[in-house]
Amino acid sequence: MYRLKFLIPLFLLLLDCHGQNTDPYPKTTSKKGLQVQMLDDAIALGVKQAAFNFDLGTSITLHPAPNDFKWTMDGRDFWFSRPAIVSLDHHVKSLTDAGAVVTLILLNYENSESDKKFLLHPSYAIDAPHHLSAFNTSTPEGLTWFKAWIEFLAARYSTPGYPQGRVANYIVGNEVNSHWEWANMGHVTMEQFARDYLHTVRICHDAVRKFSTSARVFISLEHHWNIHYAGGDDSQSFAGRPFVDYMNKLSKAGGDFDWNIAFHPYPENLMDCRTWLDKTATYSDDTKRITFKNIEMLPRYLRRPEMLFYPPQSSVLSSPKFSNRPKTGIPRRVILSEQGFHSNPTAESETQQAAAYCYAWRKIVNLNGVDAFILHRHVDNASEFGLNLGLWRHKEGTIAEPFSKKPIYEVFRAADTPEWEKAFEFALPVIGIKSWREINHP
Repeated sequence: MYRLKFLIPLFLLLLDCHGQNTDPYPKTTSKKGLQVQMLDDAIALGVKQAAFNFDLGTSITLHPAPNDFKWTMDGRDFWFSRPAIVSLDHHVKSLTDAGAVVTLILLNYENSESDKKFLLHPSYAIDAPHHLSAFNTSTPEGLTWFKAWIEFLAARYSTPGYPQGRVANYIVGNEVNSHWEWANMGHVTMEQFARDYLHTVRICHDAVRKFSTSARVFISLEHHWNIHYAGGDDSQSFAGRPFVDYMNKLSKAGGDFDWNIAFHPYPENLMDCRTWLDKTATYSDDTKRITFKNIEMLPRYLRRPEMLFYPPQSSVLSSPKFSNRPKTGIPRRVILSEQGFHSNPTAESETQQAAAYCYAWRKIVNLNGVDAFILHRHVDNASEFGLNLGLWRHKEGTIAEPFSKKPIYEVFRAADTPEWEKAFEFALPVIGIKSWREINHP
């Protein structure tokens, strides 16, 4: 009888599928990635890094149906829409099974349902251009729902055996150094935004860590580095470098943790894919932008001693016996989670787009500190400000229905295969070089 009493708690512990998953960060064979629209095509292309946007407001439900998903946190029940979650399951599981590392881009769109207004940041401007709010972790209700949402996702996509697939990366918001456009919290100083954002990122990190020891959390930045986006004033956008510096300072002051950087090194002119011609992307510390032309600058900057993350030492290593042992700093990881190359509807322009991908791939493939190059988009999107960034052309009269493949499709497919050199050969004269070695900064 005593043995039975001892075994019952152990049995219940084994039944708990929401414990912390200690699997190491997933290994994959390639940095080649895509923001996936068509699952079968992405798998056929050999995608090994996949990203999906996921919106807070459309995934939670305040009026649950009988079959919606329930998550209990701190004695309170939270509900999540079955159609939204099942759809995400299908995408995450399909790419996980295909050997891809999956990234979720966490977004907070303005929602039409009046009872979900608490999800918006209290300082959100109603004239925000893209209806994207910063996450509301400032009010008790906003904070509680955000934390429950992250816990639910982290538990679901860290379950041992990954029955719904595995999510390895969580990106908090989008291009927050241009927050007025993509993560709006009204008119604020850089310091005000950074304090609020770091608080949110820390909450996300702690919620993810509750269920996975290896999943990573990222901040999101666009390519302006020592200047801010010209479309906004100082209260609407910030230069990336001082923002990262301030985030690093705040993080260390409050107890550092392993946040990482999801960067978007678009060409300096989004309408001109020839990033090798970028004039504002230099190899000096005061470079205005970081694009593919000078992408080496970002991991180099993050290797500076003051920028390193120092993991907490274990209780054994922190004992007096080991007090003189030096700590080892780790550079924050980088993924390139959204960037693409525009093409006009001409043969010459589409050839240049394909050459731009070749150029970018050869810059990234062996660059230490950059783990993924996730292309945006899969299919040209008619609502994307006149940009045609896809591997596919879209069908006339539709937003993003695939119609035909562009030249970039084949070089993308071949990029991480033994065929790459032959497939990329056409790009050398387009770029104006004789060897791929010429594009690497010494």
